[in-house]
Amino acid sequence: MNIRQAMKMAFKSILGNKGRSFLTMLGIIIGIASVMAIVSTINGMNKRSLEQMEAMGTNRITVSAYLYNGQNAFEELYDYCNSLGSKLVQGVTPTGNCSATVVYGSKSSAAMEKNQQNMFNGDGTQNSNVALPPSLYYGSDQYGMCNNFQIASGRELSNIDIKNYNQVCVLGARAARNFFDYADPIGKELQVNGLPFTVVGVYAEKDPDSQWSMDNIIVFPYSVSRLLSPGTQMNDFVVKAANAQASVEVSSRLSGFLTGLTNNGKSGSGYVDNSNQWQQNINEQATMMSLVLGGIAAISLLVGGIGIMNIMLVTVTERTREIGIRRAIGAERASIVTQFLIEAAMLCGIGGLVGMVLGTIGTRVAGSLLVHMDIWPSLSITVGAFLLSVTLGIAFGIYPAAKASKLQPVEALRAE
Repeated sequence: MNIRQAMKMAFKSILGNKGRSFLTMLGIIIGIASVMAIVSTINGMNKRSLEQMEAMGTNRITVSAYLYNGQNAFEELYDYCNSLGSKLVQGVTPTGNCSATVVYGSKSSAAMEKNQQNMFNGDGTQNSNVALPPSLYYGSDQYGMCNNFQIASGRELSNIDIKNYNQVCVLGARAARNFFDYADPIGKELQVNGLPFTVVGVYAEKDPDSQWSMDNIIVFPYSVSRLLSPGTQMNDFVVKAANAQASVEVSSRLSGFLTGLTNNGKSGSGYVDNSNQWQQNINEQATMMSLVLGGIAAISLLVGGIGIMNIMLVTVTERTREIGIRRAIGAERASIVTQFLIEAAMLCGIGGLVGMVLGTIGTRVAGSLLVHMDIWPSLSITVGAFLLSVTLGIAFGIYPAAKASKLQPVEALRAE
């Protein structure tokens, strides 16, 4: 018997027992779909996180410094970083948040906050027409450099703005669109907690596909915090190193600087985090989650494989007389083994194909609901899932096939 004939017989056997075949495939279908959906969603989340970090800029060092006497540590940090020179440090800025109500004409951030409940359509997809409230930050004249923003129109905050407590601001691209539609915002005034702030610049768009966009921001000189947030102490800062190699040296030097600034922890506290290390940690965590959750889902594949073995043993029992006839007329053991292995592989292969379809649907739904992303399983995951299902069929079909091939013709022909 050639391979083509064996495949025809296997397909005929599967169609002859549709209900039993479907129940046998169910474990494989669930396992393949689960593994594909889980691994693809985690990979999508990891990719999204890395894209956001890359959009914010590489070689970013997060610094936290808190002084017990209530003084702001940024002035000393700013002077120290600038003293290191451009070969090591390109910029430094606070990352403090501002809590305020922004108004321009009939549009206000308070009204935008109410829009968040209408952010999703009935089918779970995002409503791209909903304007969300902007995130408000305090920054230095190097805010754009530290966060990988480029000025599209107007200018960046300047050191003069900070020293003179100028009531100015720079908008992200989405914030500018939410408040001014497509009009030029440069020179126009926003009311921030009732105070006029002139728009001096707009950053170029770099995250256009997400409503939770890093472009939906407004940046104020950190010195005006005494007007908008009296008594606020800024403790978190970002330092942009010149390159990956420099970030290691800068991180070490900043640790020493904080030790001196806080008097070895007696007058304050502080720590340094390197963003390059965060990227590595994200990759490691994503790999760990994929292995753990994928392993849990793979248990159903093991159960499905045992089901395949069980049903193939039943098939051998049912077809004992047929096997005896084939052996009596000269069929070799290898021919019998091939026939049953092909049938087991076809069972798992069909189950794998159905599981791939369900896994793709599951990935799309999970991406939309959990991370609000358009995620598709990668080609390698899809092909790997199908090959895994076929391999399982062959692996769990070996014992029934071997048992069938060892039947003696005389004994097999006596079977009822």
